[in-house]
Amino acid sequence: MAERPRNAVKRRLAAGEVAVVTAGHSGSADTIDLMGSLGLDGFWIEGEHGPLSWERLADQTRAADLWGMAALVRVSRPDPSLIVRALSLGAHGIVVPGVRSAEETRAIVQAVKFSPLGERGVTLGRRSYGRPRFLHEENAETVVVVQLEDPLALANAEAIASVPHLDVAMVAQNDLAQAMGHLGEPGHPEVQQAMNAALSRIAALGPGHAVAGANIGRAAEVAATLALGVRFLYASYDAWLKAAAQDYLAAVRAGTAAGS
Repeated sequence: MAERPRNAVKRRLAAGEVAVVTAGHSGSADTIDLMGSLGLDGFWIEGEHGPLSWERLADQTRAADLWGMAALVRVSRPDPSLIVRALSLGAHGIVVPGVRSAEETRAIVQAVKFSPLGERGVTLGRRSYGRPRFLHEENAETVVVVQLEDPLALANAEAIASVPHLDVAMVAQNDLAQAMGHLGEPGHPEVQQAMNAALSRIAALGPGHAVAGANIGRAAEVAATLALGVRFLYASYDAWLKAAAQDYLAAVRAGTAAGS
């Protein structure tokens, strides 16, 4: 009987470890292949700010499967029709932005999970082939991530993270900065203080609750973030590429100047 690829993000979180996912604005299947070779746990396919294409999503999720990565799709809004379509095309999980309450979170979980945990529309796509317990496996393996993007969401962080079957409550620092009046300044002390406090509160809830998630792209920031109890890290490979290219060019320019 065919084995369903285990959800690497779910497995990391269940073991009390840190799950690392990456994303970028292109997100082609070839890019997912490259990122998969690095040993990442998941690939975030961007459907809010990026060119999500239903026609190519199945191939993107297949590429993630080949490397044992979880394909997480961020939808643009908490629309059950978008959620079920992404999952039917092979996504291992869903990311929903702009969530502000436990009520919204419960509705999202309902859209992701089959009965008795939810009300996801039943379809038997490619992931079901040869697997009679597919529906039960989906309920156990699918990851649900919500993003908290403003002060109201942070105020409700504990209630949101306490919703059953939510896996990750993630603080989105760029949107939070805008909501707090510091547009383009996610590093502003007020933003950092609010974000870190919320992450610590989520992490303090412990087992049986969603873990805390954060967008941390720089290696120098990882240790401090993990010290807050964060167990889900998202980083943009666009930022990694830019930083590596800048370092490379700086070395070339410095070497050229030294030799002149």
